[in-house]
Amino acid sequence: MTEASLEFVGTATTVLRLGPFTLLTDPNFLHRGQRAYLGKGLFSKRLTEPSLQPADLPELDAVVLSHLHGDHFDRVARAELDRALPVLTTRAAARTLASWGFAAARPMDTWETVQLDDDRASLTVTSVPGQHAPGLLRPLLPPVMGSVLELDDGNGAPFRLYLSGDTLYRPWLREVVARTGPLDAAVLHLGGTRVLGVLVTMDGRQGVDLVRLLEPAVTVPVHYDDYTVFRSPLRDFLDECRSRGVRSEVRTVTRGGTVSLLRS
Repeated sequence: MTEASLEFVGTATTVLRLGPFTLLTDPNFLHRGQRAYLGKGLFSKRLTEPSLQPADLPELDAVVLSHLHGDHFDRVARAELDRALPVLTTRAAARTLASWGFAAARPMDTWETVQLDDDRASLTVTSVPGQHAPGLLRPLLPPVMGSVLELDDGNGAPFRLYLSGDTLYRPWLREVVARTGPLDAAVLHLGGTRVLGVLVTMDGRQGVDLVRLLEPAVTVPVHYDDYTVFRSPLRDFLDECRSRGVRSEVRTVTRGGTVSLLRS
């Protein structure tokens, strides 16, 4: 495997370099002190500064967008990203993006796949289930998808990466591995986000529940300290990992830093 790395921009925004492919996830470029719109009259203030702006990005093959919230696709992304870029996302998000002029927005249903090809490798993106909110709160939040990215460069077994999206832990997420196969790495959206007092993204305990369920070889936590709605800091997750004997290799990365996703 030539390369599998993650550059952390902030929140859930990363630049993934997988073999010859470069992808952007959940583009959020608001500056510290600005507010992200979360829908239904809800806002949250950003507490951190992203490491990159759209003009700083490398050439991209696609964007993977878990859902359309202001802390995952903001007004800066809407104004400054290349509108010809493929954006792989939920059907609801793709409709809105198309109305904004993102003509290559690609709606994906659960378990649907999209393949990117290069003369050196192929990259398959599969939309996998997620649940952003429980019960009666579900209609207030947009539908969310996780993703499994599978890189096949012809040199041994494919490399398989899971992006959780803003999902809560649910035992039925075991189907991700059952359908796609063992995971080399996982990127988890944490933060313990609460809306109206209800948990809508994984806190440290739920994050470890998911790691134990899916057993990725490498885990990279993101989305844990950037906005005022986040209630569970990275320390919660790391403490849970230690106390519960997580076998996955947990790799943290600071904004602007890069971490390998390959097994040691």
